[in-house]
Amino acid sequence: MSAIEQDAAVHATRRDVLKGGAVLTVAMWLPAAGAQANATDATKAGTFVPNAFVRIDQDSTVTVLSKHVEMGQGAYTGLATIVAEELDADWNQIRVEGAPADAKLYNNLAFGPFQGTGGSTAIANSYEQLKKAGATARAMLVTAAANRWSVPASEITIASGVVQHKSGKSARFGELVADAAKLPVPTEVKPKDPSAYNRIGKSAPRVDSKAKSTGKATFTQDFKLPGMLTAVVAHAPRFGGKVKSFDASKAKEIKGVKAVVAFETPARAGVAVVATDFWAAKKGRDALTVEWDESNAFKQSTDEMLKEYRELSQQPGDIAKQEGDVEKAFASAARTFEATYEFPYLAHAAMEPMNCVVQLGQGSCEVWNGEQFQTADQMNIAKLLGIAPKDVKINQLYAGGSFGRRANPLSDYLVETVAIAKAMGTTDPVKLVWTREDDMQAGYYRPMYVHWLKAGVDAQGKIVAWQHRIVGQSITRGTFFDNKSKIDFTSVEGAQNLPYHIPNLQVELHTTEPKVPVLWWRSVGSTHTAFSTECFLDDIARATRQDPYALRRSLLEKHPRHLAVLDLVAEKSGWKKKRAADEIYGLALHESFNSVVGQVAKLTKTPNGPKLVSVVCAVDCGIAVNPNIIAMQMESGIGYGLSAALMGAVTLKEGRVEQSNFDDYPVLRINEMPAVETHIVPSKSKPTGVGEPGTPVIAPALANALAQIDGKPTRSLPLAGQGVKLA
Repeated sequence: MSAIEQDAAVHATRRDVLKGGAVLTVAMWLPAAGAQANATDATKAGTFVPNAFVRIDQDSTVTVLSKHVEMGQGAYTGLATIVAEELDADWNQIRVEGAPADAKLYNNLAFGPFQGTGGSTAIANSYEQLKKAGATARAMLVTAAANRWSVPASEITIASGVVQHKSGKSARFGELVADAAKLPVPTEVKPKDPSAYNRIGKSAPRVDSKAKSTGKATFTQDFKLPGMLTAVVAHAPRFGGKVKSFDASKAKEIKGVKAVVAFETPARAGVAVVATDFWAAKKGRDALTVEWDESNAFKQSTDEMLKEYRELSQQPGDIAKQEGDVEKAFASAARTFEATYEFPYLAHAAMEPMNCVVQLGQGSCEVWNGEQFQTADQMNIAKLLGIAPKDVKINQLYAGGSFGRRANPLSDYLVETVAIAKAMGTTDPVKLVWTREDDMQAGYYRPMYVHWLKAGVDAQGKIVAWQHRIVGQSITRGTFFDNKSKIDFTSVEGAQNLPYHIPNLQVELHTTEPKVPVLWWRSVGSTHTAFSTECFLDDIARATRQDPYALRRSLLEKHPRHLAVLDLVAEKSGWKKKRAADEIYGLALHESFNSVVGQVAKLTKTPNGPKLVSVVCAVDCGIAVNPNIIAMQMESGIGYGLSAALMGAVTLKEGRVEQSNFDDYPVLRINEMPAVETHIVPSKSKPTGVGEPGTPVIAPALANALAQIDGKPTRSLPLAGQGVKLA
C-alpha cells in the first residue's frame, strides 16, 4: 500500500475508533505464517510460526506477538491468556513481545486499517482473533503428534503444555515444532466453547510483573544504543509561538554538548540541545537564550475562556441528539431544574514523560518507543523524511503510562525527535527526553468544558424533559478521526447515548477553537459527561425526595446491562441497609467503551471533615478474561479519576500554563488510595473494554456523597475546596 493509499485508508476510518459505543468489527483476518516470518525475521530452524501472533520454540516457549502496547493496563497478560487458553499451554511457558509496526498484519479491528492501542480495545478487538490464532497452533501441534504416533488426532489431548495420547505417549510443544512447521496452515479451526475454558475467567500472574519488579523491564527511558545522543528541547512558552532567534554560544560551552538546532513541526517549534547525556543537554538548554515570535501565539487566560464558555452555554448549540419535544415538555412540566458544571484542562501526567529513540538511515528510520499509534507514527515520520511508511521501523518497548498522551494524531514528540536528527544531519541514534515540566507545559490536555443542563419533572417527580448543552474543544477536528461533522463525538459521548429513558431529550454542542492543544484523556468524553449527568440526576432525586438508586432503576427498563450493574453495586455496597449516622454513600453509573460501571463512594463524617473510606465497584465487561486484571483496572481507573476529581487542574495565564510539576499538579499517592472492592457481572458476551471505564464514575459518586451531607451540589471540578480526607 502506498503512502497515499494508507493516508486515504486512515482518513476513511470510522469515527467509532474512540467512541464509547464503538462496535467491534465482525470481520477478522488472521495473517499466515509466511507473512509473519517476513514481518519479524523471527523464524529460525525448528521454530513454529503458524500465524502472526504465535511463535513456539524448541524449548517449548510460546511467544505471543502483541499488536498492543503494554503501558500498565495488563494488555500483555490478557492477550497471552487468550492464546494460552486455546493452546492449553502452561502459564510458565508463555512470553509476550511487542509486535512490529505493520497494519497489514496487526490492524486494530476496531480502528479500521490502522495499528494502535486506545479506546479500551486491546482485548475486545483481539479476542476472536487470538482465539483463532491459538486454536490454529493447537490443531497443527495435534496433527504433528498424530502423524508421529500414527493415531487419530481425535484421541490426542493437551494439558499444561504437554501433548498426550491415551497410549501413554506424550511430547512437549518443543518436541513437535519442527514437524508442525512443515504442515499446511488450516483455513478453518474451531476454538473452544466458553463452557470449556479453564484459564479464561480465572486470575493469573501478570506476565510483566517480575521484569518490572526487578528492574529488568525496558522502558524507553532505559533504552540505550552505542553512540546515542540525548536531546532536550526549549519549547515556545505559549502555544503557537515560533523561534525568532537564539544564542547558543553559552550552551555550546557546556561539556558534552554536541549541537544546538532549531526546528518546527506541525505540533510546535523549539530549539534542541543535543549532548552526550541528559544532564549535559539539560544544562545546555538552561544556558540558551531564545527570542520567541509570539505574534500568532495564544494569549488568553483561563478566566477569560470560562467567561466565553459560560456565555455560549446559554445559547442554542448544534443538535447532537433530539428525541421528542423538549420545549413542549418543559412548558407542561410541574417543576424544572437547571445546573451549570465546569471542568478544567487536565494533563495526562504519565509517570514516564514523553521520550523516544530514533536513528536515521539512508532512506529509512528506526524508532524505539513505548509505541501506541504505530500507523500514525509511521505515516507522520515518513512524511517529514519524504520516505515510504514501510521504511519506518518501530520497535515496541514498555510505556510508563500514557492515558491517551502517546496516541497523538500528529505523532508530536516522535516527529520532534526525527526533526532534530534531520536538522543535525546525523545517523547517530538520538534520544529525546522531555522533563516533567516539558510534559506539563508544552504537551496536550483534556479539553476544558462547560455544561448546562435543564430538566423538567411531572407532578409525580418523573423526568419528562432533559436538555444538555456542552461547550468545549474538539479532539478530533483536523485529525484523521475527523468525520467533518459539526458534532465531535468525543465531546458528547456519555450524554448523546444516555441510557435513562426520558421521552423528551435534547443534546447540543458548541465547539470552541482556542489554540490550546487537546487530546483524548483516559475515558475521553465520559470524563465530563458522566459527572454532569450523574450529578444532575442526583440533584433531581434530592429535590423530588426520591432515592437515587430507585430513580435510576425506574429509568433503566430498556437497558438490562445497566440495571444488572446498578443492582449489583447497590447490593454489594449495602445501599438498602440501614447506615450509621456518620456514614454517607454516593452512587453513580455510566457506560463507556461498551462496558457499564457502577460505583458507590463510602464516606464517614469526622471532626476534620468527610473522609473517603472505600469504593464499591461493579462492572459488566463481557467475559472476564482475567478477573484480577479487571479489578486492577477498576482500581487504577478510580485512582486516576480521584486525582482529577480532587486535585487536577491545568490553568492558563496570558496563554502560559501555570503548572509545572507534581508540586502544583498533585496526583493521588498510594497511601491516599481508598479501599476498592470490585464485582464483575457474570457474562457470556464477548469482552469489552476495562482500561478506561472505571475512571469517569468515581468523581460523580464522590460528589453525590458529599451532597448528601449538606445538600449542596458540586458544580465544578476539582473538589479541592471541599475538605475531603483520604484513607
